[in-house]
Amino acid sequence: MSASHDSAAIALPEWSALVTGAGIAVLMTADGEMLSLTPTEAIERLAVLGPPLLVHAPATWRRLGSAASPAYDLLELFAFVLPTQAAVPTARGLAQALGLPVPASGLENAAALLPAIAVALLRRLQQDAAMTNNKDAGALATRMGKAGWSWGPIIAEALALANVSPGAEGAALRVWRRLPEWEEQAPPPPPSSLAVSSSEARARLVQLVGPQAEQRQGQSDYASAAAAAFAPRVTEGSPHMVLAEAGTGTGKTLGYVAPASLWAERNHAPVWISTFTRHLQRQVETELERLFPDPVERRRRVVLRKGRENYLCLLNMEDAVTAALSGLNPALVIPLGLIARWAALTTDGDILGGDLPGWFIELFGAVLVTSLGDRRGECIYAACTHWKRCFVEHGIRRAREADLVVANHALVLTQAAWGGLDDAQIPTRYVFDEGHHLFDAADAAFSAELSGREAAELRRWLLGAEGARSRGKGIQTRIGNLVVDRPDLISPLEAALNAARALPAPGWGSRLSQELPQPHAENAIANASETFFVALRAQVLARLSGSGHDDEARSGFAAECDLHPVSLEVTETGAMLKRALSRIEEPLTTLMNRLLARLDDEAEELDAATRARIEGMARSIKRRAVEPLKAWQAMLSDMVEAAPAAGAYPSHIQFLRLDRGEIGLRDVALLRHWLDPTIPFSLVLAAPSHGVLVTSATLRDGGDEDPEHSWEAAEARVGANHLPLPAIRASLPSPFDYAARTRAFVVTDVDGQDPAALAAAYRTLFLASGGGGLGLFTAIGRLRSVHRRIAPALEQAGIPLYGQHIDAMNNATLVDIFRAEENACLLGTDAMRDGVDVPGRALRLVVFERVPWPRPDILHRERRIHLSGAAPKEYDDRIARLRLRQAFGRLIRRVDDRGVFVLLDRRTPTRLLSAFPAGVEVRRVGLAEAARESHDFLQQDGTT
Repeated sequence: MSASHDSAAIALPEWSALVTGAGIAVLMTADGEMLSLTPTEAIERLAVLGPPLLVHAPATWRRLGSAASPAYDLLELFAFVLPTQAAVPTARGLAQALGLPVPASGLENAAALLPAIAVALLRRLQQDAAMTNNKDAGALATRMGKAGWSWGPIIAEALALANVSPGAEGAALRVWRRLPEWEEQAPPPPPSSLAVSSSEARARLVQLVGPQAEQRQGQSDYASAAAAAFAPRVTEGSPHMVLAEAGTGTGKTLGYVAPASLWAERNHAPVWISTFTRHLQRQVETELERLFPDPVERRRRVVLRKGRENYLCLLNMEDAVTAALSGLNPALVIPLGLIARWAALTTDGDILGGDLPGWFIELFGAVLVTSLGDRRGECIYAACTHWKRCFVEHGIRRAREADLVVANHALVLTQAAWGGLDDAQIPTRYVFDEGHHLFDAADAAFSAELSGREAAELRRWLLGAEGARSRGKGIQTRIGNLVVDRPDLISPLEAALNAARALPAPGWGSRLSQELPQPHAENAIANASETFFVALRAQVLARLSGSGHDDEARSGFAAECDLHPVSLEVTETGAMLKRALSRIEEPLTTLMNRLLARLDDEAEELDAATRARIEGMARSIKRRAVEPLKAWQAMLSDMVEAAPAAGAYPSHIQFLRLDRGEIGLRDVALLRHWLDPTIPFSLVLAAPSHGVLVTSATLRDGGDEDPEHSWEAAEARVGANHLPLPAIRASLPSPFDYAARTRAFVVTDVDGQDPAALAAAYRTLFLASGGGGLGLFTAIGRLRSVHRRIAPALEQAGIPLYGQHIDAMNNATLVDIFRAEENACLLGTDAMRDGVDVPGRALRLVVFERVPWPRPDILHRERRIHLSGAAPKEYDDRIARLRLRQAFGRLIRRVDDRGVFVLLDRRTPTRLLSAFPAGVEVRRVGLAEAARESHDFLQQDGTT
């Protein structure tokens, strides 16, 4: 097969094209014959035909049940030609991204489309060959082709390349040489404290939505209420906290952007907007196009911030390229070539959720992509040869001058726990969108874990990779000439490194199953930490045996047990470990303090780069080593104290967890959580700030008949009850007519314990809706069982089924496909519900397999006892109702949406049904009736 193009003809291979579904494969031969085959038949044909055209090789081979084979993956070609452009990883998605006609859904139509996509991409590369960003494309493709990339020779021919010198090939991979450098600016002055009035917020909102847009009273009232968070603070430690519950469709984002942007402009300081996930960060950024339509101005005034591990580390990239070109790991040339193409064009260098397509990590593996980020605090700051080009440092400096910084809860709370941002700037105004996640986000940020994995990671950070060819350089290499010829610095450094050998050594996991060493035993465990973890394991297994949780511990999931009463072995080994940790922490603290002292003692001699490097290394030592070591010592000290008295209200909870895989033991941990994590949140973040807006569609429990009690419970979940000033409350109802646009059923004749019956229910409902169904599960095992049973039948009906933990795709990719493929269905765990923001027909049915009760673990048990007042059962009900409200809220995202919510749990208590909006009648019916009524209701708008 060949094709001619505007620039030059490209001789294309005799391609076949492969598209797979559930239990079926469609193979189009080079002469256009369309074959519908079983997976086994497809594998046999491919062995004769050779590498096919396909989209998303890992997912394709998984559906065939086959090992990976050579193929022409169109996603790889797309990533080369259009490195930073988003595209749904399906044939139809690529066609849409390229502006090609998008055919009707169906495997045969998709297969027929693949050659046209390949031609369109190669033609695009030909047309853009003269562009500056493409001048290295040919050399790069040639080098990737030598490494075995199937597209390499085809691209070289498309660009009509002659011989390319090896030097040019290597230079094309060394993208860091072509990136811009940042320039240092003067420190920003402190912000003013000028207020934003309600009327000003309303006026700014009108500008944002445009004079021609429909003016929504609820959105205007919301902007007015949000403005209270930007009033001047009157008393230190008493911020203005506004809790604004706004129903879906209110227009929260532009509602809070209106006063936030005004305050930032007026007071010359950024407002930090925090949301729950990286995907939601991008949604907020998209909304801000209304505020700053010009991309150049938007880049200057809006900055996305994430943790360092999210960004491409140019030093790691250089090391990986060096290893690949030297022959140590030549297969890396292919993904590194695609990364180099992307890095030259990316706006912010974010490799995990930025403009690098989310499916890239699925094609080449999380290990590779994450290894190119800053791994657990290895950054060497100003000592890095790429520091002036570093994406993270660019972002930090841009954020200082920005109006709005869009972050996520994990970054904001972790930075608060550390005592400030990377550049020591402390925001005074925050907006927490998706505020119902604050409790869990604070729990993660302010908890501590002493586990084999964490302790071994600290050893690797201190000593480097032992006996492995890796860049895992230890602290001695990273700190470099800062300590050369400085005995006052070398001495504590060497003491800490010697003491660090008490942390788990390489291979520690295989030694966890050993018995505790006896005196003079030849196989005695070598160090204090490993001995302690073996003792922990013994206590967990002893407490689990016969407890009813033992099966869970042996099924690949984590199992827990109480710490108290502590066994003698754990007490004794814990005391030894505490002393060993102290011998690491004390010299590291000394080293850190002496490094910082140089900033004053040698102020006149140090240049800016050295000062920055000292500050960075001291900060790394504190955050990566000193703080965890102090926390671990405190945990071990508390461990040996008597168990809390019955009925006492502890500030912290400590317990043990065993992580067991399908093959064997993976890890064991001592965990420490705040009983109420909103206490540290309010102390270290909210109280020092001047204004905090917490907003969500589900701040309050809709089942609470007493509005005052409902607000009090919401304030407790976000820490407002720990602040001196009472929170300012605002509630704006959703503009949607839920009674008319939704239906809700509890199915009463499905046995949720029977996998076959559960699968039959999902199949019946998905077929009745004609697709567009989201199935939510509380257990991965049941999800997989249902998927396996129903996927072939749905495929035959023209309804593709995707599944979390099943398809070789991450959650973001699955949701993108689900949103784009109008009749697709998606199965996921309950944890996925907040990430599914799918307006329109693509989501018209939500099916919950059972009531989403809180997981009955130790942490929940203690919070249920101490945080529920006198109503522990109501505490469980409130959590379940909030989860149901959040899942139901996925259904209607626009005023013309129509949707059905089904709960397949006949044991659902009536008291939970108040979770649904007023006017929505939740009916208990049989499966057949639920399916029939769902079909009829959705058909009214031509949905099915």
